[in-house]
Amino acid sequence: MKSRLIAGVAAIVLALVGAVMVFAYANRADARAVEDLEPVDVLVVQAEVPAGTPVADLAASVATTQLPGKSVADTALPNLDNTVGMVTAVDLVPGEQLVAERLVKPEDLVTPGSVEVPAGLHEVSILVEPQRIAGGRVAPGDYVGVFMSMGAGGSEGEEEGGESLGSEKSTQLVIPRVLVSSVQRAPEPAPAAEGVEMTEEEIAAAEAEALPSGSLMVTIALNPDQATRLVFASEFESIWLSKATAAEGDAPPFIVNDEGLYR
Repeated sequence: MKSRLIAGVAAIVLALVGAVMVFAYANRADARAVEDLEPVDVLVVQAEVPAGTPVADLAASVATTQLPGKSVADTALPNLDNTVGMVTAVDLVPGEQLVAERLVKPEDLVTPGSVEVPAGLHEVSILVEPQRIAGGRVAPGDYVGVFMSMGAGGSEGEEEGGESLGSEKSTQLVIPRVLVSSVQRAPEPAPAAEGVEMTEEEIAAAEAEALPSGSLMVTIALNPDQATRLVFASEFESIWLSKATAAEGDAPPFIVNDEGLYR
């Protein structure tokens, strides 16, 4: 009886020791796997954070997480040091890495609709792709120039029967400088959160310099004549916008058409 009891206790002890050894081995294996990925500490958003949130209130919504170095953005923040007094520039969503560009000084925070528009102007919105508006590098308060391209009829050509015919194609800077009152962008996809494995293709994409994607809804303030031209071009022709630094009184340049492009 006594020998059976001793044998039972020994079996239990051996089982516990075995469980501890397996657990320790698994932990060491996980640690080795993490070391092979060159882990980096980075702040990852845990809960939705609205734009304009002070950094002092941000700590409760982010957590320090170890991610593979190759999947971490170049400007990802490991902590909130040196960000005192700053606020979030945009809405933050759970799972995204907190990058430096997401934090700005309060005076630099400009939200859609906060730009004062002079009385008597019309605010008109158009949807444009990033390459048609200086790579999307515009913000409320900036000024843009409006180029309009027409497939036909935009410039004078040869006369026929006393009537002037339009060139087949033409482009002109029709509105040299107008105020941007609002810019709406599609949200960027959030980086992978902790515990989410990334494929080689995803890692390569994360390492590459990100290009803007998706269209922008740009609202600009125009006088009635300019607004009418913009609406017409939006309906029937094509539009490019430049980031304008030209003076207010600069005259539009000449019209470029298919006949005069190489002259």
